[in-house]
Amino acid sequence: MREYEKNIRKVEPYVPGEQPQNKVIKLNTNENPYPPSPRVAKALEEMDSDRFRLYPDPACTALTEALADFYHVNPDQVFVGVGSDDVLSMCFLTFFNSDKPIFFPDITYSFYKVWAELYRIPYECQKLDGDFRIVKEDYYKENGGVIFPNPNAPTALYEELDVVEDIIRANPDVIVIVDEAYVDFAGRSAMELIDRYENLIVVQTFSKARSMAGMRIGYAVSSPRLIKYLNDAKYSFNSYTMNQAALVCGVEAVKDREYFEEGLHKIIKTREWAKGRFEELGFCCLDSRANFIFATHPEYDAKELFEALKDNGIYVRYWGSERIEQYLRITIGTREEMEVLFGFLERYVGRQMPG
Repeated sequence: MREYEKNIRKVEPYVPGEQPQNKVIKLNTNENPYPPSPRVAKALEEMDSDRFRLYPDPACTALTEALADFYHVNPDQVFVGVGSDDVLSMCFLTFFNSDKPIFFPDITYSFYKVWAELYRIPYECQKLDGDFRIVKEDYYKENGGVIFPNPNAPTALYEELDVVEDIIRANPDVIVIVDEAYVDFAGRSAMELIDRYENLIVVQTFSKARSMAGMRIGYAVSSPRLIKYLNDAKYSFNSYTMNQAALVCGVEAVKDREYFEEGLHKIIKTREWAKGRFEELGFCCLDSRANFIFATHPEYDAKELFEALKDNGIYVRYWGSERIEQYLRITIGTREEMEVLFGFLERYVGRQMPG
């Protein structure tokens, strides 16, 4: 090792899903299969290019106000960033600074461990139970902070709000982050608890339900005090995190509530239909409440099936990690894309599904 390498911060990076450039059926990164609101396209067309020579508003005022209006909170309760990953990373940096370990599930969004190691934050993974559910009592012991997704990823399981509140209530002296990237497909949000618990931070994204993964917009809602701490850290790191186009398009996406709700309905309807199709083929699926399904087949190796799908131009996600080495995560695509997937699976498992 070279001398200077002793002082280099080395981490094992997060590995995102593949982004193939050729035309495939892409069901591996939980993107929305439908375009964003038409108001987004119109806003882009009408943008004055002269705006791009100017720095964007560092306070992201128009977007924070639109989100505040949507969720019926005050603008000083909203923080925005470059995707929810940026927001979550800033939360780790800002709030998880004690010598006590932070807690998150053992099967969850793998970026949590990466951020903890990057920022030298001690952590402990709390095991999900045999049904891949969070054991809330595991989060009652002393810790330096708590974070968990709801619905969880990659399992797609949703914990009811009373379970979430029990965990928050048991941790009044630390920050509790509920990562709700998929909650729009699931049920009640922890946003309902914001005014009751000043240590709660709820993080959401435009990448899933709002069809804007390519724009990179995420946000947190919390108490004004915690949002101020986040902004102080952001301004010490990079004042101009959101670009002009993202701010303008984000506002228009938030304003189009009708389109947003119609898109959710389509994906949820396809998801429920797909669960039944998987089960007809002998797959075991967890009760997905997200825009993806976590499935395994007792007779077929997951890695071999993953490779066979890929060879046929259908991309899904496979980890091969402990406890989930026989599971695949399949994003809900359009009805037509899912029909192609099931046509392949019918041939692969050698069964003819009923019409």
